[in-house]
This record gives sequence, C-alpha cells and structure tokens, in this order.
Amino acid sequence: MIDLFENIEIQRIFQMPNSNTFSIPAIHDFIYDNIKKDWYIADPFARNNKIANITNDLDVETEAFYHMDALEFLKNLHDKSIDCVLYDPPYSPRQIKECYTKLDKSVSWSDTNNSFWSNQKKEISRIVKKGGVVFSFGWNSNGIGKKYGFRMKKILIVNHGGQHNDTICTLEQKVND
Repeated sequence: MIDLFENIEIQRIFQMPNSNTFSIPAIHDFIYDNIKKDWYIADPFARNNKIANITNDLDVETEAFYHMDALEFLKNLHDKSIDCVLYDPPYSPRQIKECYTKLDKSVSWSDTNNSFWSNQKKEISRIVKKGGVVFSFGWNSNGIGKKYGFRMKKILIVNHGGQHNDTICTLEQKVND
C-alpha cells in the first residue's frame, strides 16, 4: 500500500514580525532545536547571521563572509558537501526588487520570475548530503520539494497578526540523490 499522507509535524504560533527572520524567538528555536553542532551549514542569504559555518549575502555591508549573488554562491559549493542549508530568500518578486534597488543593482526579468528560486533549489539539492536538511522560510510551504529529493518533516507557521503575511518555516530532509 502506498502511504499518501506524509507524517509531518505542524505547529502554529503568534510572534511579532522582524525583518531578521532568525531573531524571531520561535524561528530561532525551530532552527536550534533541529540542528547538530557538528553540521556544516550554509546560508546563501545570511545578512548578519552567525548560525551557519559558511555565509553569504549580496549586501557588502553585512557580516556575511561572502558577498555574491546567492546562485553563484551555491554553485561554488561542492557536491554533497553540506549537512544543512538555511534558505531565507526574498519571499516575492517585490522583495527582490526592493533588495536590489537598495543595493543600487538593476533588476531583470530573470531576477523576478520563478527561475530565481527554482535554480537556487536545484543547486541546494546538489550540495546537500543525503540525510542532510534544509530549513526554508517564506510565504508558502513549498520548501525545496520532492522533485529535488527532499521529504517534508516539520512545518512551523509563525502568525504575525493584522495584515502581515505569516512566515512559513519548513524543515525537509534529503532522502534521494
């Protein structure tokens, strides 16, 4: 018999929004409760985050180690070399445009269409070891997805009240190469 329903742990909590996603207490705990100290962790949109061993952010004013386009950053990592990825990209084409404009970078059509995220997910799948995990953050629960060999384990919905979109946090494990 085929199991049509995955056993996914889902939790919903209210907390105030913060542009620094990982400083929201429930999200901070969601990450730290599910990582191991000896993991090699990559964060392609790190800002000033210190959770990952290898950090990147396009903004040169951040404390990230690298300052390159996220896709180029991911392409520079070795196949199956990463235990965990923290994937907190801009959540929408509007956010991409705002980020690029703030950094005086031009925004092209390819920067704001679905390939922006799908190309990054393909690279994340390539670099994560079998058994490794990805934490994804956004306004949907798509995560990296089955297409790229991942299985959803946990979902945390952080409700921010009012007219704010929820932050949806997913934890997936790579089960196939």
